[in-house]
Amino acid sequence: MFEPEFSLSRRSLVAASVAATGVALTSTIAQSQIRSPAMQATIRADDQVITLVNVFTVEPAKLPSLLELLRDGTEAFFSKMPGFVSSSVLTARDGSRAINYSQWKSADEIAAFRKDPRFAPYIQQLLALAKAERMECDVAYVKSV
Repeated sequence: MFEPEFSLSRRSLVAASVAATGVALTSTIAQSQIRSPAMQATIRADDQVITLVNVFTVEPAKLPSLLELLRDGTEAFFSKMPGFVSSSVLTARDGSRAINYSQWKSADEIAAFRKDPRFAPYIQQLLALAKAERMECDVAYVKSV
């Protein structure tokens, strides 16, 4: 039986603290670049991944559109980029915020997708729906049972 391993980085700590204050987690299964068997997002304290956390502040009525755009962007663009590991979306129970927690193999690969010509129009669509704050993080601590 698979038992998930959790570790918190600075970015994970932010996501975990938001989760602890009433955020529901919706986890997505990611596939590796070569489309080998699906991998689960894993939070662990090591140097194997870098985590990109995007926090979106949104009007509750626009949350479904934001979630659809995040899902579509992940499926059509991000998951096909070199270095992509996984992406998860958390939503505040009051509908006012969403967090996109994505894992990448390196900061260079995050920088590379930002240079892709498809990225700017995608970001403009996101910013039309919500205010965004981003940070690249390392897992600093994880405790699991």
